[in-house]
Order: sequence, then structure tokens, then C-alpha cells
Amino acid sequence: MKAFFKLVVVGGLAASLWLVYALGDPKSPGGQTFVSLKPGSSTRAIANELARAGVIHSSGAFLVLHAFAGRRMLKAGEYAFDRPANAFEIYDRLERGDVYRKTVVVPEGFNMFDVALALEAAKLCTREEFLAAARSDAALVSDLDPQARSLEGYLFPDTYSFGRNQKPHDLAAAMVKRFRKEAAALGLKPGDDVHRIVTLASIVEKETAAPSERPLVASVFVNRLKVGMGLATDPSVIYAALLAGRYNGVIHQSDLAFDSPYNTYRYAGLPPGPIANPGRASLDAAMHPARSDYLYFVANNQGGHNFARTLDEHNHNVVIYRQGMGPGKR
Repeated sequence: MKAFFKLVVVGGLAASLWLVYALGDPKSPGGQTFVSLKPGSSTRAIANELARAGVIHSSGAFLVLHAFAGRRMLKAGEYAFDRPANAFEIYDRLERGDVYRKTVVVPEGFNMFDVALALEAAKLCTREEFLAAARSDAALVSDLDPQARSLEGYLFPDTYSFGRNQKPHDLAAAMVKRFRKEAAALGLKPGDDVHRIVTLASIVEKETAAPSERPLVASVFVNRLKVGMGLATDPSVIYAALLAGRYNGVIHQSDLAFDSPYNTYRYAGLPPGPIANPGRASLDAAMHPARSDYLYFVANNQGGHNFARTLDEHNHNVVIYRQGMGPGKR
């Protein structure tokens, strides 16, 4: 009887030591390891998946921990493990839902080609996959802009957090959702001339980085449109070249003469659609342009622009620019 009791004590001690080891000893996954836990998975299935991936020592020990922890809710999703961690730390991550996400920054003025490259750099999809989605998913904004040929203009600039397995359509839809939120906050809604506003805002966004002067820049283009004067904006020429697959980072004389409806040197009026994705300030400027009689502007040496009513005034400002007072020209 004593021998049996002693055996039970030794067995219990061994089991306790094993449990302490299985739960408390950090397990190295041997490099970055991804584990995808499906919604509705049982705790046993989760434990088996973690053990199979080499993230925990024992699925049984993990189940014991789950029981002692009060059978808390473990969240589904994809998790990344790249450093040694014990079962307590793993359990805590699953309870918090600390799933793997990739951060992608979409600055104001990025066009869909820029966005595609940013997503490709984050290894979320290829450039071609995202461009295909941006071109084929125009229905996402059809209620706002029935004329939309793509999602250009509606991929709202922001910092996004995406899962590794999200599809290009999902990435685009998240950006459109953000656009809708900002547009609603500005009072922009279906029934307004959204196509015109977003197209104008995209040009304003590309022409100036100074939020305070965007309403004035918008007024220049509005005034030109009123008198039938060509917009003659370089960013539209660049966009035409991008669409044709011929842009190499520099505007050539051939680009200025290139026959495209987006080339505002050749065709009067707004281009057929947005040429970039404007931020809130540019959208607001396009909705509420300043009242002015300016028809021209040229960059100054203070990060902004000098505005002119007449060609003579503008030429004077251009001379100042050429003397080194400021880069850029419009």
C-alpha cells in the first residue's frame, strides 16, 4: 500500500513537473511561423494546430491551461510567431486577438499605381493584382459616381492595417469605405456632382502640398473652366503617360503632345476622371473653392505659390522663379 501511495506521489510530481515544463518553458518556432485559426474552431483543434506548428510543447498541457484559465474565449485569425514564447504568453495573445497585420501607408496624392506598389512592397498582393481590382471594382462607388471607370480618386489616403490573406478586392474596399466616411463628414453624398468634385480635388492635391492654399488653387481651375481656358496641369500629363505605360519619371515634349483625354494641355475641361486620390483638405477645397479672379499660379520659395490674374503678372512671377526664387511652374 505504501509502495502504491509512493508511486502515486511520484507520478503526480512527475506530471506536475511535466506540466510546469510544457507551459512555462519558452518554445521556439524555428523562424517566422504563421498559424491560421478558423472561426468556430474548438479549443482542442486550436491546441492541436499550435502544437503541429511547433509553437507550444503540448496540446494537452494547453488544454489544461485553458481549463484553469476559466475557458476564456480565444479569437480566430492568423497569428505570426517569430520568437520563443511559453504557453501562457501564447494563450494571452489568442485571448487578446493579437492577430498578424501589415501596416500600409497611403499618402495624400497617391494614384492607384502608387497604391499598388505600396501593397506589393508590403507583400499583400502584386501590383498587377491590385490594379486589376481597382479597375474592375468601380461598382463599389457606382452610387456616388456612376461615371467612375476605376476606383481612382476613391482609395482614400490613410494608414491601413491589413491581414496577410486579404484579397485585393478587400484592400480596395477598405479604402473606399474610408473615403465614404470622410465624404459623409464633409457633406458629400450621392446626388452631388461627386465625379466633378473628386476629379478637381485630385488635381488640386497634386498641385500643392499646402492645405491652406488648396481652396485658392481650386479657384484657379474653376475660373479657367468658366472661361473655357485649358487647365494645362502637368500631373494630368503624367497620369496620361501612366495609363499608356509610357511614363519614366520625366515629362517629355512628346508627353505634352500625347493624344489622351487626360492630357489637359490638349483638351479643355476636366480630364475624364480623377488622376490621384485626394485627401480631406483637397476634397473640401474642391467643394468650396475660394472666390478669386486668379487664372495662374507659380511656385515660390516658401513651399507655396504666387497667384496672378493676368498673363503679364504670371510671366513676372515666372521670371522670379527662373531666377531661383522657387522651384516648379504652373
